[in-house]
Amino acid sequence: MSERIAQALNRLFERHRIVFWNDTKRELREEFDSLQLEGVEKIELVNNEFGVKYRILRDEPEQKFLLYREGPQPARLDNWLLDVELAYGEFRADQSSIWLSELELDSDFQDVVKDHAEFYRSAKRIESLKKLLKSDDTPGMIRLKMLAVCAGSAPQLDMVLEHLLEELAGSASDEKQLGLELLDGDRYRLIERCRLDGYFWELVKRSYGYESTEPGLKDFVIELFKSSFVVGSDGKGALSGDALVFLKRWKDSRQFERCFEALSDECAGILRIEEKMHGLDFRQLVELDYFRLIDRKVISDLVRALAARTVFSHEVTQWIRLRRQGHWFNEFRHFYEAVEYAALFMHAIEEAKLDMSSMADGVQQYSRFWFRLDQFYRKFIYHVSISGQVSLMAELSEKVENLYSNNFLLKLNDQWQAFVDKADTWEAPPVPLQKSVFERFVQPFLSKKNKVCVIISDALRYEIGDELLTLIRKEDRYDANLEPVLSMLPSYTQLGMAALLPNKVLAFADNDTGTVLADNISSQGTANRSRILNRTASWKGATVKAEEVMALKGDECRALLRDHDVIYIYHNRIDITGDKRESEERVFEAVEECLKDLVKLIKKLTGANANNLLVTSDHGFIYQNRALDGSDFSGEDVEGDLIFFRDRRFVLGKGLKEVPGLRKFNASQLGLAGDVEVQIPKSINRLRLKGSGSRYVHGGASLQEVVIPLIRINKKRQSDLSAVDVDIIRGTSSVITSGQLAVVLYQSQPVTEKVQARSLVAGIYSLAGDLISDSHSLVFDVTSDNARDRERQVRFLLISKADEVNGQDVILRLDEKYPGTSHYSEYKSIRYLMRRSFTSDFDF
Repeated sequence: MSERIAQALNRLFERHRIVFWNDTKRELREEFDSLQLEGVEKIELVNNEFGVKYRILRDEPEQKFLLYREGPQPARLDNWLLDVELAYGEFRADQSSIWLSELELDSDFQDVVKDHAEFYRSAKRIESLKKLLKSDDTPGMIRLKMLAVCAGSAPQLDMVLEHLLEELAGSASDEKQLGLELLDGDRYRLIERCRLDGYFWELVKRSYGYESTEPGLKDFVIELFKSSFVVGSDGKGALSGDALVFLKRWKDSRQFERCFEALSDECAGILRIEEKMHGLDFRQLVELDYFRLIDRKVISDLVRALAARTVFSHEVTQWIRLRRQGHWFNEFRHFYEAVEYAALFMHAIEEAKLDMSSMADGVQQYSRFWFRLDQFYRKFIYHVSISGQVSLMAELSEKVENLYSNNFLLKLNDQWQAFVDKADTWEAPPVPLQKSVFERFVQPFLSKKNKVCVIISDALRYEIGDELLTLIRKEDRYDANLEPVLSMLPSYTQLGMAALLPNKVLAFADNDTGTVLADNISSQGTANRSRILNRTASWKGATVKAEEVMALKGDECRALLRDHDVIYIYHNRIDITGDKRESEERVFEAVEECLKDLVKLIKKLTGANANNLLVTSDHGFIYQNRALDGSDFSGEDVEGDLIFFRDRRFVLGKGLKEVPGLRKFNASQLGLAGDVEVQIPKSINRLRLKGSGSRYVHGGASLQEVVIPLIRINKKRQSDLSAVDVDIIRGTSSVITSGQLAVVLYQSQPVTEKVQARSLVAGIYSLAGDLISDSHSLVFDVTSDNARDRERQVRFLLISKADEVNGQDVILRLDEKYPGTSHYSEYKSIRYLMRRSFTSDFDF
């Protein structure tokens, strides 16, 4: 006891020169007599007040004094030292007074201690509270800080709530498994023990409008979700606007998102949200993201509407853009992406005019426009597959599949086949033929003594090359261009790989291997390809596999480039997956991996000082996701004097019999030497081949198989990326007169590979920097050239704190995050005058 009294008195003497100790119960005489305080003189008050007053104020004005009075205090009119006592500190030796002393608070805060004694029984809690206290704190502020200590949060009501709800969510998760009622956790029980719960619920009532005869966290969170959902679907909720702002902040918090999700799911069941959504149109819900069930409802209705063709493509794109900002988007991303690509595909097929005037025209139109349908189809199938919900997408998938197979793939290639049938030679000038790639694109680098890397990715068809082009151009300081090349026929690996090497004469081996000879050297395998590449002393070449390059250390990769003039790098992700019956249905997943591989490979090579890179392919492919039936196969039997090699889309042999369903070429027509003949099923038909897959095929003459990409890549010295500009369009007034403000934010240009999306956080702030509205995390990523598509209306909901700045200027501010940090800087802002009537309220 004596030690604590000494500590308390020392703290008082840090602030006061004179301290009064009134021992009214005559209990502490012994402690006073034994007390020794350095630099402090003790005086007992016993009818000597006038003399003591003169001494402490006149004779020794610098000396510290402890004035002790035993027994009752004199009446105020008889107390000669009353003015001094009021001006300086008073020491009380009861427990509450000692706690006040420890906190360096005066007796005006007695109730803050006496009413919540349990809080102060922990020295750790006292120490935590002391760190939060400020000299201008009111009793209410101190109680809020006590709540913060109990909750383990910062001293703000919303943060206290977030931490309490985090604990409730943990209880919900555990007890839900046991089938038990949700309980409030240890943090809240501590608040109750400290008798702070009454003040806590008074704060919640004042801030959020929550009232209950039996308030509780679970009851509050149910009312919070209920009100927010009712307001979002054009109703009126029981809570204030600040409650909705709190919910938005809570769900968008990285720290508490799992807590939000657990309680959202729990409340969805309690509130029977699924039933309440039955009668609602998904358009009423498209801006709401309080429940996971909303996303399921929106997706389900969108899928049905798109399958029934009752919505337009641009509407679907806008709705999905809104959903992209929602809390659950990443969980449902593949569903939304599938729906969006289905909408894009359907729109593209309505717009497509599949007419051509020649083979060259067919290739050029495919490489400018029609390839998009293959791309949209591929992306749709991929996202449906990854979503894992094939049954949900079944009707839409059937619609897309039928349109793709019958209205595009078959129709396009039937028309294309008419020109293939008429062609005397396999060429489509000015489109370069695959066997001229070395001479036209590689040789010029070598002639100028420049090194060059050629990446050949097996089955990288044109539309995939276009996506790769976009990915490359999105990288800082990378530029690239793409043009179509007509592959050799048949469009299979052995011939395509041989054609890309330096060659004068290409020919089929006169056997059943399907091997192709380049100037009488087998082109099968990297060793033989290296022989072909290095037949001349003019340059030193190397042939390597992509995985071997990726395994090299930095100095090893640089040495590879330093020691060779031309390097052929072979990559195989798509074909190795699609060519196997057991894995062909995963070919579009392999495409996604292929694109990632190639970007990494390109970066590795440029990082090792490669300046000139070409990316191309040996052939393309056809893929149809549906199970094929008899009509997809050629009804013709292949006959001939000698059949060397047979695949699903071509046959090699001699003396092959002419039949109506197959197109026959001799070697010279295909730009090859020798007397081996080729037969190819017309359009997109397959040949029956036991034991092989049939959905993924290549070797034939369809545009998807024979139009391949040639991408030229270079890396610049300076950054060439920028972000879109965003402007704030104020409207007709600069005065805020209600509890809401709607503004238009305008993305001033479309997103491209080099003009990238911009992410901003928007909110309304006081001049002191306090947020007085809800905030919106926004991504401006619209690619449309139509200016109206790039406008976005954002509605801000003011909170009660906005009342404090009524009649003052406020700032609508767009903030941008510093890359790789959690810090923000102002991007743009405009001022408004807050002029709201005193009758304004913030109810939903």
